Amino acid sequence: MNVLLLGSGGREHALAWKLAQSPSMGQFYAAPGNPGIAEHADLVEGIPLSAHDSLVTFCRDHGIDFVVVGPEAPLVAGLVDRLDAAGIPAFGPTAAAARLEGSKLFTKELCKANRIPTAAFGRFSDVDAACRYVKEQGAPIVVKADGLMAGKGVVVALTVEEATDAVAQVFAAGGTEVLIEEFMEGEEASLFALVDGETVVPFGSAQDHKRAYDGDLGPNTGGMGAYSPAPVLTPELEARAIAEILVPTAKAMVAAGTPYRGVLYAGLMLTAEGPKLVEYNCRFGDPECQVLMPRYAGDLLEVLYATATGRLAEVTPSWFPLSAMTVVYASRGYPGPHQTGSVIGGLGEARADEGVLVFQAGTRLKGANIVSNGGRVLNVTGSGRTLAEARARAYDAIAKIDWPEGFFRKDIGWRLLGRPS
Repeated sequence: MNVLLLGSGGREHALAWKLAQSPSMGQFYAAPGNPGIAEHADLVEGIPLSAHDSLVTFCRDHGIDFVVVGPEAPLVAGLVDRLDAAGIPAFGPTAAAARLEGSKLFTKELCKANRIPTAAFGRFSDVDAACRYVKEQGAPIVVKADGLMAGKGVVVALTVEEATDAVAQVFAAGGTEVLIEEFMEGEEASLFALVDGETVVPFGSAQDHKRAYDGDLGPNTGGMGAYSPAPVLTPELEARAIAEILVPTAKAMVAAGTPYRGVLYAGLMLTAEGPKLVEYNCRFGDPECQVLMPRYAGDLLEVLYATATGRLAEVTPSWFPLSAMTVVYASRGYPGPHQTGSVIGGLGEARADEGVLVFQAGTRLKGANIVSNGGRVLNVTGSGRTLAEARARAYDAIAKIDWPEGFFRKDIGWRLLGRPS
């Protein structure tokens, strides 16, 4: 099977690494990819992911049998619809189904109509009405911009003033509607499932670390580290989340004539009343994918293709009895302004360690050197029989990387393993 993988981040490097192991893999291409992905696939240059017709032409010219879409933006923009129209199977939802991530307001209304557990909410197209609602509800309270925000469009406001400022910023940035939610008490976890219409198959759990600095301080980011599985999401809680949240969502999408096919990533709050939906994503998480792939024991190409072609019930995912942890090595200044182009050394030494993978995200080649080319640059991933062993391997490996212009959190996994001494 000839395969085209779309994307260029650490998530896509993890997918490429796992997909390349499939005995069904024929020619493997990636667009645009990165130097790490180039170890597994031939890179396709010059075709932006927004150029849907050009991607279809590439697929036809190169006999592509299957396309795996990594990031969310092409999904929301309708790339899978265009590929479907051309008769090219693709892993990922149509634009109508991808509204589960593309519009937080769409998802909240779907939850309300189908009695899916989630936070109480109000939606407002007027800044004054939104601010009055905030003052009536009090703080803490959550303010969300609608649309794709790369995991950073949410403000958990601890004061009314902070919340009203966040509302004003949404409209000042050109937003036309704002979502205001009750603050839910509990611990967050991520649950992944493969969905091909009404068939929903669990596909692992994880917990990530959004804040930039140790102690969960600093600004929100796209994610500074993650581990899998998430012990807080017990088998009983996972079963409830599947039955009460994901299955009703899948059925509602089918009933609406917009069946969901792909991976459905549910951000959950584990409250005293049970799991509640925080939000959906319509793709694998980043950096969560980087801890799921080392644990997956099956043929990833087989299960993704089965999902895309409506045969998910014929495949049973399998897992290694391992824990995994990834630590994001980011450019200094991220998620704010940061420099790129600095040389990164020691990658070979880090990768040589047992149970260690280094997934590249924001990198490029400059001569013979790997240099930084983004905010989140590397994902150093350790696997082990326990989460403590996985963490030790990840941090031992990251210590071998020579990149003074980067920084990383030193406390990934602290909720389970405690703060590092």
